[in-house]
Amino acid sequence: MYALIDCNNFYVSCERIFNPRLKGKPVVVLSNNDGCVVARSNEAKALGIPPGIAAFKIRHLIESGEVYAYSSNYSLYGDISRRVMETMAQFSPEIEVYSIDEAFLKLAGFGHLDLTEYGRTMRATVKKWVGMPISIGIGETKTIAKIAQRIAKKSKKADGVLNLAGSPHLEHALALTGVEDVWGVGRSYTRFLKKNGVETALDLRNAETGWVKKHMGIVGVRIVEELRGIPCLTLEMCPPPKKGITVSRSFGKLVDSLGGMQEAVAAYAARAGEKLRRERLAAGALMIFIMTNRFRDEPQYTNSTAMELPVPTACTPELIQYALICLDRIYRKGYRFYKAGIILDALVPWGRIQTDLFDARNRDLDKRLMFALDEVNARHGAGALTFAVTGIQRPWKTKFNRRSPRYTTRWAELAEVVVG
Repeated sequence: MYALIDCNNFYVSCERIFNPRLKGKPVVVLSNNDGCVVARSNEAKALGIPPGIAAFKIRHLIESGEVYAYSSNYSLYGDISRRVMETMAQFSPEIEVYSIDEAFLKLAGFGHLDLTEYGRTMRATVKKWVGMPISIGIGETKTIAKIAQRIAKKSKKADGVLNLAGSPHLEHALALTGVEDVWGVGRSYTRFLKKNGVETALDLRNAETGWVKKHMGIVGVRIVEELRGIPCLTLEMCPPPKKGITVSRSFGKLVDSLGGMQEAVAAYAARAGEKLRRERLAAGALMIFIMTNRFRDEPQYTNSTAMELPVPTACTPELIQYALICLDRIYRKGYRFYKAGIILDALVPWGRIQTDLFDARNRDLDKRLMFALDEVNARHGAGALTFAVTGIQRPWKTKFNRRSPRYTTRWAELAEVVVG
């Protein structure tokens, strides 16, 4: 038995927690540099604002006050997600955080409870403790739970919670679900299935297993089995180690100097190092890429280069050193760069680093220094301690001109209450 918890309009709901006047109003959240719409409230959807639309195309709605627009506030969203997941962990010892706004709970051994009411208790608790509206789907498999959650989110009758486990309404729910909305069925499979008369989740469930295996392989068979109530997907209690780490951003201002590019690449290398250490990993290879804006009528240049590191590392100064060596190889004068990024590959556990016979670095000292750096930044806020090479003013930094305060992660941005 599984429950899928999904936060409704997550980015928008995060903004509404500390700004109640946004409730019932059209709200959109913008991408980096306030370029495109990446999240919409139901009210914004009702105005016909499509996903991914460029912000300048709805500028008239924003400037007139008809639509409220906010820059992405990743510090706030990440912290709210953490609070939601910690709250959900109170309801089951087995939880899989599937994404920033979704989690699966395993409800084995909860059969003595009314699971619909249990779901309503979860929903009320998250709303009370965190302020986040959620919808919950319950089923005998993760795929059915996902279908139940999708319906619960839209159905007024369900009121945010739908339990399809052993339900007489299961077939009706499957018939209401298009095959394109079944978890694991991508675009190419959707086209193939519809071409062969498989239009809904119910059609797919009733398809002959041999035919599915022939055309969709074992993955397709697992989807069908899940729709039949036979669990094939278990909880990932311990997510597999990352195979690579990428940090890339488009610049808030085009960069036309080597110094500016060095600052940006060094800053991205430092951020990648933080991610490595959080996962207790070290990188054995590194790649840098830079690019101009292909949508501008000006000289274009894109390039990348990679190098294998002598010894796998998660030490920020070392990563910055190699990243700048790579940058020197591919940087060219006369171009205005729009974006850069760093990719760390060949990841290994930090505790299993095979050092070189002639390695002169004190790896133990590096490790203690980096953990001290991370601890200071965790206690006093990101950027409390930085490397000078990453820049001070950072004019290239991604723009967040409409960002709301980071209420839960910055002392200087705590919510204020005015009484009077």
